[in-house]
Amino acid sequence: MPPSLNSYESLVLKSALASRFLLVALVVLWRSLLDPYDTSATLNPNCLSSTSSSSSAEKLVVWPSLGSAIESNIVWDSVYYVRIAQCGYEYEQTYAFFSLLPFLISISSRTVLLPLVPVIGYRAVLGLSGYLISNMAFVFAAVYFYRLSVIILKDTKASLRASILFCFNPASIFYTSIYSESLYALFSIGGVYHWFSGAQSIAVLWLAVSGLARSNGMLNAGYICFDTMLRAYEALINKKRTSLAMQVFAVGILRCLFIFIPFISFQAFGYYNMCHGQNFYDIRPWCRGRIPTMYSYIQGHYWGVGFLKYFHLKQMPNFLLASPILTLTGCLILTYARTWSKLLFSLGFQASLEEMSAGFLLRPVAYSREKTCSPDNMSSTDTEIRHLRRRKQVIGRENPSTQVKEKKLLDELPYLSGSMFPFIVHLGFMGATALFVMHVQVATRFLSASAPLYWFAAYLMISPSSRRWGYLIWAYCAAYILLGSLLFSNFYPFT
Repeated sequence: MPPSLNSYESLVLKSALASRFLLVALVVLWRSLLDPYDTSATLNPNCLSSTSSSSSAEKLVVWPSLGSAIESNIVWDSVYYVRIAQCGYEYEQTYAFFSLLPFLISISSRTVLLPLVPVIGYRAVLGLSGYLISNMAFVFAAVYFYRLSVIILKDTKASLRASILFCFNPASIFYTSIYSESLYALFSIGGVYHWFSGAQSIAVLWLAVSGLARSNGMLNAGYICFDTMLRAYEALINKKRTSLAMQVFAVGILRCLFIFIPFISFQAFGYYNMCHGQNFYDIRPWCRGRIPTMYSYIQGHYWGVGFLKYFHLKQMPNFLLASPILTLTGCLILTYARTWSKLLFSLGFQASLEEMSAGFLLRPVAYSREKTCSPDNMSSTDTEIRHLRRRKQVIGRENPSTQVKEKKLLDELPYLSGSMFPFIVHLGFMGATALFVMHVQVATRFLSASAPLYWFAAYLMISPSSRRWGYLIWAYCAAYILLGSLLFSNFYPFT
């Protein structure tokens, strides 16, 4: 008897927990064997504000060695997140780090973990809080990843493979450290799951929160924009109902604006702190802009981020470091483009109206967990049957070659189905940004929350004609987990 869907989800949960324990064990191992390149991790100057903790209070701790060990693992961007949680946004460059993770760190360290402050010190508690939040968020993100995979792929075994691959992804060290990747993955993947499940209000809220974790959370509005365009097009062209099209369009705009609110609010917060009340000639250059946006200025001024700014021969090692994830991204997009060229280049409008009405593009039929004959489940079952029948009618009116192609895509290669279209567009934009605008080595963790990559890899690993790719994918993940835990934890550069 094959395992039930709940047993698969339980296996994903166990894999997520096992991967977190593995990463923590590797970090402890490497730190015990090697000395860090930069030993300044434990330095903690007083906050600029007058409410900073006194140094004498920090010295009166019961277990200073444990506190020091935790603080020594606050490395790279973790330093910024912990500092913001402790002191707020003190300097201009700190506004490059969004507020969700520092806020949660500050809240948990002042409530649940407050009794540990006399034991290991306040900054160590902040660090411990960050580690707990990131790892717990990742575990929940893995569960939502599996649920979303089942809806899209309608294949529990492939969903399980993709989810386990996500649990041991090449950017795993960042999902274990005090970084915003875990929170972003949780709210972006969870938000898309809720959207495809029909809980639209919850989905919009989750996607908006993802914008509080990372700036690219705004891009999740693309799913709603695409759905809005198709529904408005269907109402206007197929149903000839202008009023309905306007209503759909208005609701879609409001939902997208709600997702943009966190980013806009954070920019306004930075403008108020850095520009408001200052002399016009003394304020920062971005304050004088017609639309003052500090985020793009900070990224360019402090980190040298910009279009083609990273294309130098000396950066070749970083391009090589990012080449596996970018290659996988390119292969998926090219494969999809060859299969659905008209669909891709027409932004989905080349799909037939019947397909759009049946929800073929953005409303894949949800895979039921354990359906019963209760009234609640009967309505959803009837809806699924109607959608399937309508889809079969669409296929039946097509020529035989198209029918064969559709059957193969729907049954054997669901990562190439039409419902993947918005995911592919989202991934393409993210991949192009990582390659041409950002520090290219960041691509590994920047694209690590993109579900289509794992869906593509999950089928690639079992394909008889490309079985060797399965070994390469797992070798890639294992190598980056080992390399990342070694270099990152010891303050050496890694993605």
